[in-house]
Amino acid sequence: MSRKIIHIDMDAFYAAVEQRDNPELRGKPIAVGHAEERGVVATASYEARKFGVRSAMSSVKAKKLCPQLIFVEGRIGVYKEISAHIHSIFHEYTDLIEPISLDEAFLDVTNNKKGIELAVDIAKEIKQRIREELNLVASAGISYNKFLAKIASDLRKPDGLCTIHPDQAEEFITRLPIESFWGIGPVTAKKMHTLGIYNGETLRQCSLDMLVRQFGKVGKIYYDFARGIDERPVEPIRIRKSIGCERTLEKDISLKSSVIIELYHVATELAERLKRKNFSGTTLTLKIKFHDFTQITRSQSVAKPLGRLDEILPIAKLLLNEVDYVNHPIRLIGLAVSNPKDEPGEEDIVKEKWIQLSFDFDN
Repeated sequence: MSRKIIHIDMDAFYAAVEQRDNPELRGKPIAVGHAEERGVVATASYEARKFGVRSAMSSVKAKKLCPQLIFVEGRIGVYKEISAHIHSIFHEYTDLIEPISLDEAFLDVTNNKKGIELAVDIAKEIKQRIREELNLVASAGISYNKFLAKIASDLRKPDGLCTIHPDQAEEFITRLPIESFWGIGPVTAKKMHTLGIYNGETLRQCSLDMLVRQFGKVGKIYYDFARGIDERPVEPIRIRKSIGCERTLEKDISLKSSVIIELYHVATELAERLKRKNFSGTTLTLKIKFHDFTQITRSQSVAKPLGRLDEILPIAKLLLNEVDYVNHPIRLIGLAVSNPKDEPGEEDIVKEKWIQLSFDFDN
């Protein structure tokens, strides 16, 4: 029997909450985030998205695209409370829930608590209850694995509902642009294009050896996705994979002494977070975002777990030496520790590689 997986994604979650709670904002283009020069958009309402405003965009650029854009400071405590309410609804149908963030999650409803045969009927009920109880809108994707359920939930936003049946998967993936594959960002997509890979059909024509040679172990994931294969379970208990922090600078910097000082501050904050969370890992990742919003990451793994400042800072400096920032001023510096020592084995290596596709740094 095929699995029945639902991906629920709240539509413009933070912005929708602000518009719900403040009638004066309804129907207007708003952005949740900081309006100042160095600010970044966290979420944009659909009215703002019509102008090209997107999350992670600088506030300055967002204002240029949409001069009438209204900035609203985020209320993370409120969003967490609403997310908890949404998850309480999920639990009435299944306990196999894998949260991805406050506003999205996977549900395995193959054997659900209410004995509902069709996953699409469960998705409809959940969407309706979110609307009635919270006055918010969610989109849902349904399929037999997480990869396709995630893509399905994005297809008909906002207020979307889409099912990709097993007998439709091959044809659907054939036409799917490579940029729409879950986990393939702009950098990887650009590399794929240079290799002649533009959609699911051309990806499926690539051999496993070629994909692994070009992309490492994650190439196996791409190979499987092209064939509609994704065996990853919905994991109710998410083991922490990394802890990171980042700092957006008041001004772009390229002077070495200034960069080292900022790196020290970020490393100090990271060490404090690691101590509070009682976490350590054997891989340190440096994230640099340049003045033009391009960004790179550099990583190094070591034998002993990293937790203290005197262990983190020397490696961070070595990674920084690999970055040319003299001609490319730095806007943001981030550091993260990942790869906990108690995660050996090939399966975990592949899982960690998947996470690195969208490496998260806590603000």
